Formats: sequence, C-alpha cells, structure tokens
Amino acid sequence: MKTIIIMIVTVLTTFFLSNCSVENPAAKSTISTTPQNDINLHYLALGDSYTIGQSVCSTCKFPEQLKYQLANHPQNQNYSLDVIARTGWTTSNLINAIKDQSPSTDYDLVSLLIGVNNQFQGIDFSIYEKEFPELIAKSISLAKGNKKRVIVLSIPDYAYTPFGQNYRNPENTSIEIDRYNTFAKKYCEDNAITFVNITDITRNGLEDPSLVANDGLHPSVTAYKLFVERLFPHAIMAFKVE
Repeated sequence: MKTIIIMIVTVLTTFFLSNCSVENPAAKSTISTTPQNDINLHYLALGDSYTIGQSVCSTCKFPEQLKYQLANHPQNQNYSLDVIARTGWTTSNLINAIKDQSPSTDYDLVSLLIGVNNQFQGIDFSIYEKEFPELIAKSISLAKGNKKRVIVLSIPDYAYTPFGQNYRNPENTSIEIDRYNTFAKKYCEDNAITFVNITDITRNGLEDPSLVANDGLHPSVTAYKLFVERLFPHAIMAFKVE
C-alpha cells in the first residue's frame, strides 16, 4: 500500500512540474513583435518666413527643432515633417497654397503662424479677420478633424530688430502686430484652440542681438529654440490625442 501511494505522488508531481515548464500561449501572444520606433507621427507646419526659418540653416527653423525634440523624447517614435510656407506669404497666399498642394488630412499635429505679411504689406485688417478663421478650419481638417491637434503661434514683432527700427514707425508696427495677435488669441480661446505666445521673446531682440538672424530681421536659431521650449509641451499633448 505504501508503495502504491509513493507511486501516485511521484506521478502527480511529475505531471505538475511538466505543466509548469510549458509556456503560456496567451501570455506569449501579448508580446508585440513590432518595434515602437516603427510608429510614424506626422507634423505639418503652415506659415511664412518664420516657419521656413528665413536666414537660418535648414534644420534651425522651429518646426525642425520641434521635430528633433519630439524624436528625442522617450517615446521611441519617428516623426515626419511637412512644411507649407514661404517668405512673404499672407493669409491669402497660404490659403491658395494649401488648395494647390492639397495635403493629406491625417496629420497628428498642425502648427499655424501667419499674418505678419498682412501687416507688413498694409493689407486691410478685415482680410485677416476673414481668412484667419478659414485657415483655422483648414488646419483642423488637416489634423484628422481634431482641433486639439492644432497649435497657433503668435506673430513675432519685427519692430525689435535692426531692420524694424529703421522701417516706418516701430511703435506703430508693434501696435498693429498686437492687434493681429489679440484677434487671433481671442478667436483661439473662444474656439478652444491652443494659442502659444512667442511675441514677447522677439521683443527682446534689441537688448539681446543673439535672438536676431544675420539678416537683421528674422529670428535666429536661438530665438527658435525658445519658441520650441513653449511649443513642446503642447505638441506632446497633441500627439496624445485619441
């Protein structure tokens, strides 16, 4: 009898040990075989000379710096950047360019910085009042239809540059740019669109010449870096939107 009991215990022990050594198929199936860095997130930057980074290197403009910061954020993801912008563009030029280029509507983030050339060229303010909302609506449609994926930047103040000090009346330039930014900010706040102020950074351009590019007019790589410091947390939140 004792021998039989020993045999039964031995068989049961062997059975349980053998089952413990078998991999759990359910647990194994939850392990992803696709590396996270294969995930691509798409960023579209809309604007004018401030967006293309006039007078700074191709990787110095704020959209490129933002893309670099995002890529180095511990999320193991790849970011692509498309830019629709050109020096001298007004809101009308940008609207027409978007129509002509017909970009895709699956961007994870869209930034918009436009309006300085409306002011610079003396275009009636009513055009901006009409076309800025149009550009917001278009930006949302390009950002998967989600306004939480859109970031608007305020217009820099070129009055605080060597060029701006010698062009017309610098004080009036600042007053007019404030008018544009006040309208844009209110519109964004009323419609729950992220608005990031970077104008104050550029208004340090006279006391800190390192913020002005070599052309004496546009922001430098240093200024764009400061733009990105303010943009970055908002961009991270935009990319997290479901």
